[in-house]
Amino acid sequence: MMNLTSVRDGVLIALESLRSNKVRASLTILGIVIGVATVMTMAAAITGLRGSVMSAMEGLGPNNFIVNRFDQTKLQFVNDAETAPWDGKPAITFAEADMLEALPSIRSVVTAADAGGSAKYRNNTVPSVNIAGRGATWPEYSKGDFIEGRNFVAADERSGAPVVVLSDGLARSLFDGTRAVGKHIRLRGQQFLVVGVYKETENIFSAAAGNFAFVPTRTALTKLDADRDWMSLLVVPATGYTQAQAMDDVTAALRVSRGLRPGAEDNFALVRQQAFTEMFDRMTGVFFLVMLVLAGIGLIVGGVGVVGIMMISVTERTREIGVRKALGATPREILWQFLVEAMTVTLVGGIIGLAIAMCMAWLIGAISPIPATIPLWAIVASLLVAAVGGMGFGLYPAFKAARLDPVDALRYE
Repeated sequence: MMNLTSVRDGVLIALESLRSNKVRASLTILGIVIGVATVMTMAAAITGLRGSVMSAMEGLGPNNFIVNRFDQTKLQFVNDAETAPWDGKPAITFAEADMLEALPSIRSVVTAADAGGSAKYRNNTVPSVNIAGRGATWPEYSKGDFIEGRNFVAADERSGAPVVVLSDGLARSLFDGTRAVGKHIRLRGQQFLVVGVYKETENIFSAAAGNFAFVPTRTALTKLDADRDWMSLLVVPATGYTQAQAMDDVTAALRVSRGLRPGAEDNFALVRQQAFTEMFDRMTGVFFLVMLVLAGIGLIVGGVGVVGIMMISVTERTREIGVRKALGATPREILWQFLVEAMTVTLVGGIIGLAIAMCMAWLIGAISPIPATIPLWAIVASLLVAAVGGMGFGLYPAFKAARLDPVDALRYE
């Protein structure tokens, strides 16, 4: 009961001190508010962004994987004096795509070669369009629906036909809400027949991609200057086979077809969908670490302020401490009361910072496709850090108050 009473008294005294010295209290907890708000806002943004990335990866198929010249998920910085990770590695070919698709463990192989440029229909022009050269089975590697028309077929892919499937956003921009299928548009100045309109399931990448158009891969290479050296394969494992089994079969087939000897390094790369999530975690982990360091500096600044305000509080209440000791209060009770006051001050700063972070998370969700939410663990951790920080920074003033001589304290004016 005595401890609960001490806690209550310490909290009430701390709140009264904050109320009666608003300017001093504000300056004291400012660093704590900034530190907690920064960390919580970043936690909300990164958690929301990671959730969106995971959802998008799930939509693309968690067992699917990509065959590339090299593993682009391994971040590398190359200068002119160094060898690029793709040097000496041959480009992916259509023959290899056909070979892999014939494997029992593979359901489909989608060739991919991207380009960019403008799209135009009569007087409507969209200057920046993501043009995706894809094999005819590309919908198996995507998540969405055709809302108008159809996909191009394998014959269009083999002949390099000038046909295109538009995203619903690009179709709206070019045709002002009228029917798009059957009309001709120009991509990078070349005429294409619109055969379908595709609406991708909403995710962070679809929001960022904006306007895009799917054309047969051979068409992208021959008519839209897509780079054949950077063609890749999007591989969908067959039902009943795991990703690992499919990747082993693909690796073996490519090594044999490329004449690689046992022990020789692969001159191609197989990239799992999960690798992109792991790359994202590495990138955001570094960024989050920098934010933690900056927030820690803010907490230290706020902690110094807590030491200052508690030292002032000890000086102002010296007689009170003497009276309490004369009436039987032990040094431990005095120490506990001042620690509770210090923890209350830092918790108030933490709660204010958390409230600001919640507002920022709402704002991020309102103006961007990122569903920023502060995870429960981050809320608990921030309040715990604020409380423990208050206890740590309040130790010296609390010890000083607990060790005051009651006679000297009663004589203090």
